[in-house]
Amino acid sequence: MHTPTHNRSYPTDHFLNRELSLLQFQRRVLAQAADPEVPLLERLRFLCIVSSNLDEFFEIRVSGIKEQIRLGSRASGNDGLAPGELLTRVSQEVHELIAEQYALLNDDILPALESEGVVFLRRTLWNDFQREWIREYFLREVMPVLTPIGLDPAHPFPRVLNKSLNFAIELRGRDAFGRDSGAAIVQAPRVLPRVIRLPREICDQEYTFVFLSSILHAHVEELFSGMNVLGCYQFRVTRNSDLFVDEEEVKDLRASLKGELQQRHFGDAVRLEVADNCSDEMADFLLQHFRLGRDDLYRTPGIVNLVRLMQVPDWVDRPELQYRPFLPGVPKALDKRRDIFAAIRNGDILLHHPFQSFSPVIDLLRAGTDDPQVVAIKMTVYRTGTDSVLMEHLARAAQKGKEVTVVLELMARFDEEANISWANRLEEVGVHVVYGVFGYKTHAKLLMLVRREEHGLRRYVHMGTGNYHPRTTRFYTDFGLLTCNEEIGEDVADVFKQLTGLGKASSLKHLWQAPFALQPNVVAAINAEAEIARQGGKGRIIAKMNALLEPETIEALYAASQAGVEIDLIVRGPCALKPRVPGLSDNIRVRSVIGRFLEHHRIFYFHADGKERIYLSSADWMDRNFFRRIEIAFPVLDMRLKRRVMKEGLRAYLLDNCQAWEMQPDGSYRRKNPRSARRSAQMVLLGELAGG
Repeated sequence: MHTPTHNRSYPTDHFLNRELSLLQFQRRVLAQAADPEVPLLERLRFLCIVSSNLDEFFEIRVSGIKEQIRLGSRASGNDGLAPGELLTRVSQEVHELIAEQYALLNDDILPALESEGVVFLRRTLWNDFQREWIREYFLREVMPVLTPIGLDPAHPFPRVLNKSLNFAIELRGRDAFGRDSGAAIVQAPRVLPRVIRLPREICDQEYTFVFLSSILHAHVEELFSGMNVLGCYQFRVTRNSDLFVDEEEVKDLRASLKGELQQRHFGDAVRLEVADNCSDEMADFLLQHFRLGRDDLYRTPGIVNLVRLMQVPDWVDRPELQYRPFLPGVPKALDKRRDIFAAIRNGDILLHHPFQSFSPVIDLLRAGTDDPQVVAIKMTVYRTGTDSVLMEHLARAAQKGKEVTVVLELMARFDEEANISWANRLEEVGVHVVYGVFGYKTHAKLLMLVRREEHGLRRYVHMGTGNYHPRTTRFYTDFGLLTCNEEIGEDVADVFKQLTGLGKASSLKHLWQAPFALQPNVVAAINAEAEIARQGGKGRIIAKMNALLEPETIEALYAASQAGVEIDLIVRGPCALKPRVPGLSDNIRVRSVIGRFLEHHRIFYFHADGKERIYLSSADWMDRNFFRRIEIAFPVLDMRLKRRVMKEGLRAYLLDNCQAWEMQPDGSYRRKNPRSARRSAQMVLLGELAGG
């Protein structure tokens, strides 16, 4: 196995900081919310996506920095920034980002929505009919499920769930028992909707919404009869949500994980959000209780959880304020054929989601389930959701007596509970469920069907860059390949053998597999381009991925640039490499494309002295993907499909002049402004591949 290079020392000025680069990505997403070319309800959705992304950023990334500080670690990342200094920088960046986010919401998006008949009504503007309806709603739906807790020695501060909505109440007076603690907490149970639509007949506009927080503010006295309510303040705590399972102690991964999941909601606090009307005294009291400092306090001019607005675009039936719907296309090879096995035998089939449908993958599994000639099905599952037609087909195949094996990744972040549930259901019907290799997440996307045919057993394989999750395939850009190539089938069978059994890693003919050969092969391919350029040949690399962080790979790219290799990198999210630095990376350009769909495919192109090698992969160029995950990169061997990947997956994105951002040497980004006709890669692909 290749030795990871985390400990190898490289010059710190060669790298940008991962967390700060990740925050730059959030700025690019926020720019979508600010873009008047984006439909109005979609702008609201992008605004919510920023909040959702920041939640995970605090739960995982910021909690990790705080843990380093708590343990007294002075270790820095490849960029040399110490944990304490980094936390200060992160706090400054996020405070600025949130200020911009709420300014955009309050000054631009909400007024624009109001002019379109979509209103979020402040309680100062409720008319008498609305006030009466809301009061009845509060007494009927809200008050019965609330539990106000006065703070005193008999009622200590309640446990506050991660990211839950809570209210801190300042009180004056004595209650029935003579108590005068002066403070109380009201937790909003998760069963209560955070946004409520008012009936049309009591509103001037078709879509009028009120927030649960406004309803509770208006009726908080009902919860503390006879007391004088001085203040009612929303607050929300974000907690460390990283799971830790000790390899030395664990006997049963699923049981250990279940225990950890119960504690996730109560990890150490890492951020406190309060409404901007919160008194300094109450803010200080809350910070002290959650053991947080002033830099961890985020005041919001509006509701403290914008993620709750994410559903609103789905509730509002105004097609002109949303992206136009489209019907995903189907490749011609599958258009007329009813026999999917015959179609695959006829030649490899490339699927490009979401522009093309994910249904052929479901059709393959369905056909395998129903076809008596199919004797075995093997599949890796990372994320699939709580309601998955693929999992249902696997269960049905097992019930029909087929040999069904599922390598289910229990540690897929925030999908652990869904995956544990599927593990239970699949095992009940006789599926062999294994959890891969402890300490290495199984992130490869593999499906293999073994079919008995005239000349013996034949393997039919699907490999992809994205998850087997039918819902996300409508929003994420990904490639999938259907093939019955014999050698690739053998490689995939070898990978499954490793995952379910024991034995040495075998040498694969076509696939590059992490944690063994993927990173060394990527570096070797980069070095080969550099050598070709040094010999006077054409060196060319184009790569597309979600993140670029692994230092040895970055150093290899720098060396290739210095040798004269032309390098284009399309990196959606964090990128530690510095492009266009004189003497270091003159020939490297980095761009990020942010649009309607989440860019998710990983594509690696090497000119290879005219051989033009193209690999598709489940892996980003990061330490974790190279060394701590089971990943694959698979080649596109068919020349026709190679040209398609080049055209659709790479060239279209390099020609994008309106949704592309060019990275500067200091890590900032500049949006491309079209001097000629506007060209969006995603819109071009919708036009070329979608069914209508």
